Order: sequence, then structure tokens, then C-alpha cells
Amino acid sequence: MLKIAGAAAVAGALGGRTAYATPGSPAALFSTERGKGKSVMFLHGWTCDSHDWSWQLPYFESKYRVVAVDLRGHGRSEVMPPGAYTPADYVSDIETFIVKKYPGQKFIIVGHSMGGQIAARLAARRPDLVSAVVSVDGALGLSYAAARLFAKTSQDLSTGDPGVVAPALFELVYDRRTDPAYKRWHTRRAEGMPAHVVRESFAPLFFGSDQVGIEEASATFCKSLTVPVNHLCRDPEQARRMRSWFVHPKSKVDLWSNTGHWIMQDRSDDMNAAVTAWIDML
Repeated sequence: MLKIAGAAAVAGALGGRTAYATPGSPAALFSTERGKGKSVMFLHGWTCDSHDWSWQLPYFESKYRVVAVDLRGHGRSEVMPPGAYTPADYVSDIETFIVKKYPGQKFIIVGHSMGGQIAARLAARRPDLVSAVVSVDGALGLSYAAARLFAKTSQDLSTGDPGVVAPALFELVYDRRTDPAYKRWHTRRAEGMPAHVVRESFAPLFFGSDQVGIEEASATFCKSLTVPVNHLCRDPEQARRMRSWFVHPKSKVDLWSNTGHWIMQDRSDDMNAAVTAWIDML
């Protein structure tokens, strides 16, 4: 009953929106490539850019060939017009990017937050392009309680200043140890982004007929993945729910404490060691 009530509340809050447009033309993406070895790609989260991985790149580049990408509308990548920021748009960009620039190659994709969901969606769509997924507090396996918060955020984004709404959400997912300089950086970056990019990228991750971020829809989606997945999360209940969702024998769900949503920044050395150890045993 609680799940039904939660779903109804979310649907009501969003005014019954259930569908999103199919992807259009691919965006021109900015990326960097360094190193040799296994191919690893980094995808950042909502309102972020590839600089988020500055605490990972030197270490990973010493072990692997690393490609770090700015998603459409973020960082130095192309800003597309309104109506072009669904998960399918982001997935299509990365699919096209790999096929054209790295034909016949597969990547281990490390994605944070929104980037974790994009990586998983690409793995579901094109397992021939993705050898494994690392989801760093990725937008997967979230509860109806989280969905209610995200529904309010979506409404606030549609009517308010995204440069204010996004940082207000971030304040709820920091750890008490998170460096204030990181918080200021995240805030200023969101303030400097095109408003339509911030507004339109958020809700489709969690709402609509093809969402894969919340409760049962997320479970069904995750159980369909055939590649190994390493999901890092901070919520014990989420970790408990998700441990049975991934079918590949090398998949794992790890619970992380003493960190905020940006695990790779709050606990950079620990995450670098844990993720590279998992990659090395694949």
C-alpha cells in the first residue's frame, strides 16, 4: 500500500507526464584520452562535467586507457536546443561517440549519479560496446521516498531558478565532512549552466513510462543487464534491495559510509583503490 501511495503521489505531483521524445541528432562531445591498457570511460552526473573525475584521472590513466567525456549541454560539449535532454538522448550520444571514434571497441564505463544510469542504459542497449559498468551512487534503485523529493525538485525546476534549485538539492546529499570548496564549486557550476539543460535533464531519469531509476522499474531494468555491474551507494536499504538485482556473477553492490553523493571526491583514494581492484579482476 505504501508503494502504491508513493507512486500515486509522484504521478500526481508531475501532472501525469508519462512519455518523452525519442533521441534526435547526436551532440558534439568534448573528451580527453590518456593512458594505455583496458579501456575505461568516465561519465559525470547532472549539472557536472568531466572535471569531477580530477581525483581519479591521474591514477586510472597510469593503469588504463582512460576517456573522460562531457555530456551534451555540460562542460565543453555542444549545447543542444530545448527538448533534447532525455536519457535516450544522452545514451545515443555515447553510443555514437564510441561507434565512430572507437569502432569495434568496448569500454568499462564509470558513471556518477546521472552518468551511472546512462552507463547502465547503454549497457542494456549495446552490450557489445560496454564490458562492465561502475555506478558511483548512480541514479538507480531509488525509493518512492526519494521519488517524492525528486518530484518536488522537478516542479521547482520548472518554475524557479535552476541555479538555486539544483544546489538546494545538493545540500541534502552532502556528508558533514564534505569540503566546503566542493560545495561552492558544484553550486557555481550549476549557476553557470543553460537553464533549459538543468531543467530538462532531471525528471526523465525518474519519471515517465521508460524511467529506470525508481523501485520496481529499476529492479526490472537492473535484472536485465548482462554485463558485470559494481554499484556503489550510501543508503543501507538501497544496498540491501539491489544486491539481488544483478545477474552477472562478478557484479556487486557496495555500501559506502562517511561520504556524500560525490563519493569519488569525498573518498577519492578509497574509491580509486576499490574500483581499480574490481576492474583488475574482471
